[in-house]
Amino acid sequence: MANAVQKISLSPSRDIPFNKLVLAQTNVRRIKAGVSIEELAASIARRGLIQSIHVRPVLDAGGKETGMFEVPAGGRRYRALEMLVNQKRLAKTASIPCVVGNSSGPIAAEEISLAENIEHAPLHPLDQYRAFKNMRDKGMSEEEIAAAFFISTSVVKQRLKLAELSPALLEIYADDGMTIAQLEAFAVSNDHARQEQVWEAIKNSWSKEPYQIRRMLTENTVRASDKRAVFVGLERYEAAGGEVLRDLFQSDDGGWLQDVPLLERLVTEKLQMMADEIASEGWKWIEIAVSFPYGATNGLRELESTPIALASDEQATLAALRDEFEKLQAQYEEANELPDEVDQRFGEIETAIKSIEARPVRFDPAEIARAGVLVSIDTDGAPLVERGYVKPQDEAPVTPEGDNDPGIDGSGVSATGSNQRAVITIGGRPVDPDDEEEDGIKPLPDRLIMELTADRTLALRDKLANDPATAFLAVLYKFVRDTFSRYSAQGAAMEVFVRGAVFPVQSEGLRDTIYARSIKARHDAWEKRLPGDVADLWKTLSALTGAEQSELFAHCASFGVNALYERADRYGNGAISTHGVQQRLADADRLARAVRLDMIDAGWRPTVGNYLGRVTKSRILEAVREGAGEAASQLIDHLKKGDMAKEAERLLADSGWLPEPLRFADGDVGAVDTNAGDEDETLPEFLAGDNNVALVDQEEKQLDATE
Repeated sequence: MANAVQKISLSPSRDIPFNKLVLAQTNVRRIKAGVSIEELAASIARRGLIQSIHVRPVLDAGGKETGMFEVPAGGRRYRALEMLVNQKRLAKTASIPCVVGNSSGPIAAEEISLAENIEHAPLHPLDQYRAFKNMRDKGMSEEEIAAAFFISTSVVKQRLKLAELSPALLEIYADDGMTIAQLEAFAVSNDHARQEQVWEAIKNSWSKEPYQIRRMLTENTVRASDKRAVFVGLERYEAAGGEVLRDLFQSDDGGWLQDVPLLERLVTEKLQMMADEIASEGWKWIEIAVSFPYGATNGLRELESTPIALASDEQATLAALRDEFEKLQAQYEEANELPDEVDQRFGEIETAIKSIEARPVRFDPAEIARAGVLVSIDTDGAPLVERGYVKPQDEAPVTPEGDNDPGIDGSGVSATGSNQRAVITIGGRPVDPDDEEEDGIKPLPDRLIMELTADRTLALRDKLANDPATAFLAVLYKFVRDTFSRYSAQGAAMEVFVRGAVFPVQSEGLRDTIYARSIKARHDAWEKRLPGDVADLWKTLSALTGAEQSELFAHCASFGVNALYERADRYGNGAISTHGVQQRLADADRLARAVRLDMIDAGWRPTVGNYLGRVTKSRILEAVREGAGEAASQLIDHLKKGDMAKEAERLLADSGWLPEPLRFADGDVGAVDTNAGDEDETLPEFLAGDNNVALVDQEEKQLDATE
């Protein structure tokens, strides 16, 4: 016969007045952890005592009950009730639901206290997220949920965001298949299908870092800090139905714009609106683009403009701002660090001064009719309007020197009549004028003029060769006409010239590099000093000091530098042969050594856009190996090409690494001894050998295959 199962009996429960309870010294909890007493008291006040207190009768020396009860388990609840009593929010005699244990039983009070705390199973975070979601679905706001659980609203938003992820990912998280940090990374996107697709792509990889998940989920988006997004504005983008992905768990720099085609359309619409407004000013043409390439204005003449004078109140404001700036500068001249409020005020003053000094300008109406405007977006997202550029085909006909009647429309035709004929052009070619009357004075024959001017040219060459100072000034004069777009370079007597190399292939950010901006700043500074009329140019150049002439000469000469590599016909049938390209780069190498060029100091850094995203994976790994070491290359050698390029950009940011075309021929990346002999004709490895073209073709095919 089987033994009967012995039935257990549970301790009885009863309501005991609070003033009959005392905290037992056998409670094992000594260290404060978890929810504070204050928060627990507030929870009891809101929701009541959810869990009863375990108590034991207090016995006297004879083993009889005294009517008091000690609390070995539930000490924090007792402290919270005690706080409510002290706050007069709970009566001293209020009944407290208790479970009464046996004081003389075999189970020690310490065991009861320890078991209660050890056997408590914390709620899985996912259950908490889902509970928050259910509460919101039943009508509670995020603020009400936060208040009910004494947490911040941002924490509630984060947990609700996690509860809205793909159910498949939540189940993986519930089964400990991913970490909370990985789950948070998926919250950057609302697309469940894309979330699941990304997980499938990385789940079997040993590297499943949160940053990698975020990158994959946002790879087809545009950052809110992108100049296009700043130009349009997030409010306008969202009002048009665009969605912004935001990361509630990390700083996201404003988020990511998901609808790129919508953003591009809004950018174009805003640029067109600006162009429509500018068109009313009377310009001949307007070109718009998100950004124009470096050298977009090469070959165009820039109009001379006159700033509109400041009003009296603006002059007074400007003077006051400058005075305040000088006083603050003098006051804190020797301070090691500026107070925050002073530093902020310096910034406010500088901004205000720049705003006042950025005066609108006035152009000659006759010039406006033949000139145009470039409308684009600056690097900070502000509109960039560049007015007053004349294309060569739109220039007015040249008026001979001494003719003071340019005509009422600037065309050279006088309102009162003149012997000077208007030059009429069709398709850029002059039309032969009608023959004059037989009894008039005919122009000299072209052949005779050519013979006479040949004599003059040789005589002038001989004379100039014996006058070095004038020769230098004549070349400088021509260089300035070549370099500054306000002057036409056509029709100059000096056949020396600065032929600025154009960049048919260039990285997207070339215009915004440190060296491009430096050239523009120097160019603009000289623009302000040079006269608007070419007739006054010689006189202005003659008045410059020798040092100033040399500086201007160097600036103009720099525009003639051509250190470009180009694909040439190795059989010599093109504009330049392979040997010619090699010699050009060797010559550029010598010039770079002479001026001690260091591309790292110049500000160049390898990025996805300018190198790493344009080469094969093996090239990326080689770059990281050279710049950051073998260990760094091993960290990324398993990644796909796009992720590898982005990580390589981070690893190489401060490494000083340069690709071979930016190094010197001997591999040195920095400036070298300027006394190196010209006999060093060593070519970079990427140009050496007869099989260079074949190797380049092979690598380009390999690159296409990896992409």
